[in-house]
Amino acid sequence: MGQTLENHTALVLGSVRPGVPADAALREYLTANRTLGSVGKRSVSRAVFTYFRWINWLDRAESVQKQVLRAIGYQTRFDKDPLSVKFEALASRAVPSWFAGEMELSAGYLRCLQHEPALWIRTKAGLAEGIAKALGSCERPVPPDWLRVPADLSALRYRGPDDLHKAAGFQSGSFEIQDLSSQLVGHACAPDPGATWWDACAGEGGKALHLSDLMRNKGMLWATDRSVRRLSVLKKRAARAGMFNYRTAVWTGASSAPFRTPCDGVLVDAPCSGVGTWQRNPHARWTTSIEDVRELTAVQTALLGNAARSVKVGGRLLYSVCTLTRSETTGVADNFEASHRDFEPSPLPILLASGARAFLLPQDLNANGMFIAAWKRVR
Repeated sequence: MGQTLENHTALVLGSVRPGVPADAALREYLTANRTLGSVGKRSVSRAVFTYFRWINWLDRAESVQKQVLRAIGYQTRFDKDPLSVKFEALASRAVPSWFAGEMELSAGYLRCLQHEPALWIRTKAGLAEGIAKALGSCERPVPPDWLRVPADLSALRYRGPDDLHKAAGFQSGSFEIQDLSSQLVGHACAPDPGATWWDACAGEGGKALHLSDLMRNKGMLWATDRSVRRLSVLKKRAARAGMFNYRTAVWTGASSAPFRTPCDGVLVDAPCSGVGTWQRNPHARWTTSIEDVRELTAVQTALLGNAARSVKVGGRLLYSVCTLTRSETTGVADNFEASHRDFEPSPLPILLASGARAFLLPQDLNANGMFIAAWKRVR
């Protein structure tokens, strides 16, 4: 790697500043350093995130290089014996102080946050076995006892060393890199082939591609976002995947849909604080504030209310966020139900027990934290 791992990591950390989070600084550094091979890039990435995972255990008076080495040491010891770090220490150091007021902290959740995240992929329908064989080092998910495993769940956990973006299956659109919890959102929607669906906050298209695959590329899928750039990425991904039953439009969320077609289903995968991704992106733990949560709650409430207008009678509305704060999950859902009497809770098909809301917890799935709620329009 030329320079030592701790020196590379220190250079990345030196680029982190307001407006440039750790993942962006890392991406910029790795792009500029072409001499780093795939193993070197992976090592630097892991070291950067390990640093922020254990930052409150470090002596900030030491050099950054020494702090990086100490953080790696903490991670190594923790991976060998998670019980070596007490719950009290995790509750006070692994998450910001405001978070305890938004979520009941458990030892299982906090210890999960301190482990490195799993890498999940989603194959196109019917291709999971072939992709697993081609890639190697793949595992099927082990579902918790509350999860109804969809018959067409095509999730695989990849444990190998290769850069999946260079894999033939990725280049051909046979699989996408997508977290297991995000895949379960698509199965919670359970769109029928030939139906009309709207992915209101589609972003770069991860869930839209999954919905299209579940619809067998039939019917109509509207994909909207406030960002033209994200929609352009979606179009490139759709072309690679052979997805053609969709249309895109810009939607800021401040008004009704940019089309008049009533929908069989609407997914509002709303912008959120991203607490559910804190295992994958530990730097975000220290840049997210309770004020951010409160501002986003207002945005989520408005998005959900405006998107609900496009649901036809008998159609379904789903709300999902990759966060676990009470304000952005049950708080938004309760508010919607109180102000929209023309909707009633709709059971989620991914739950073994009947229920219209689900918390997908990292310690249960080895995946991102996610909240899902569903309603049916009754009049």
